[in-house]
Amino acid sequence: MYFELLSGVVAGIIDTVWVSRLGEAAVGAVAVASTLENVLLGVILMANIGATVLIADAMGGGRRAELPTIMRAVGVLWLIITPIVAFGGFLARDQVATLLVGGETEVHRLAVDFFTIAFPGMAVFFAQNVVDGIFKGTGDTKTPMRMAILANSCILVLDPLLIYGVGALPHMGVQGAALGMLIGRSVALCVSLALLWRKRLGDVGDAPSVTLRWPTALRRLLNIGLPASGDFVLRMGISATLVGIVARFGEDPLAAYGIGVKVILFVTMAFYALRQASSILTARTRGAGENADKVIGQQSVLLAMAVGAGAGLALALGGRLVMGIFTDASTVVDSGATLLWYLLPYLVLLAGVVGLGGAFMGGGRTRAMFWVTLMGAVVQLPLAYGLSSLPALDVQGVWLSMIIGTGAQYLMSYVLFQRYFGARAGRAAADSRS
Repeated sequence: MYFELLSGVVAGIIDTVWVSRLGEAAVGAVAVASTLENVLLGVILMANIGATVLIADAMGGGRRAELPTIMRAVGVLWLIITPIVAFGGFLARDQVATLLVGGETEVHRLAVDFFTIAFPGMAVFFAQNVVDGIFKGTGDTKTPMRMAILANSCILVLDPLLIYGVGALPHMGVQGAALGMLIGRSVALCVSLALLWRKRLGDVGDAPSVTLRWPTALRRLLNIGLPASGDFVLRMGISATLVGIVARFGEDPLAAYGIGVKVILFVTMAFYALRQASSILTARTRGAGENADKVIGQQSVLLAMAVGAGAGLALALGGRLVMGIFTDASTVVDSGATLLWYLLPYLVLLAGVVGLGGAFMGGGRTRAMFWVTLMGAVVQLPLAYGLSSLPALDVQGVWLSMIIGTGAQYLMSYVLFQRYFGARAGRAAADSRS
């Protein structure tokens, strides 16, 4: 799961590297498109996460006969979401580019060119996410990883050919980058569908019949997926707001923040991988005993926080060296080194929040995740404005607000975890003693 999650980061890096020779405007256009794709990923997560949890729960509970109905509901949800995003985005690509980068600029023109291919390509991107969610629900996390590697391998080869033109291939510029990504993902999707067909999940054999109908399955998907989707989009919104606040302090802190966010992605993706694993195990063992989900949640938190502490300490101690890899500007290096020290407690607390989120997801309590993130936004954003306005703190007030806001999220997550899972475990222990 960790390598699969990193694939999205890697794909963006590959595109950026290959288009960098086209100039700053091209790099800006691809960066804007990557940011928008991250937001749109939150939309399809309602199908991805919902499918994973429902399928894992059905298989863990011995209700294999429900799988065809669940997959039909997932397909219906994909059919509802995809035309709105892909077709609607294509028609409004000029307006979307204007909203993101303003109008009448080279970046705007190149962003529109990229969106011309990228928005229709959302159909493939969304389909792959849905198929990945089905695989994960069955406990197969290796196939999504392999498909991500396959897609990125294709992109790595196709990007230079399509961007710059080789032989009979025309010079396509940023559209070549979008087309390379679309082709690579299409290849991976075709292979994924073939492998999914071979699993014969629709063949329930002698499994007992069920009364589950796809409208009911669709409602369950939305009950789980919508709050998870909202949680993701809200986190993206918090991040975008922080960028705007940091930008008030000039180019150096903004550059340091941009580099720092990219560096810690390699750490935070480990947290989210553990969250997904925890959610699958929790869903599959819901009938195994009242204490199982609590134990899985505790283990997930311990593992995630250990990773966060170790990686955060390494980044803090080697902050100047890490920043020096990306820039030789001493002022950016200084600002980034300070940021990475602040990110040490932030990463530990974030690991706890994300780790506990796996128990909420697997237990079908994704609304708790959304409320936790909303709590973080309510605490963090006003503090970011207020603390950074203090002359003694300056931009470091933003870094401090990240720690305090995430600390509030962890406290709320812990309280909800004890409420939902600790109380049940206590009752089970009391029953066993009696």
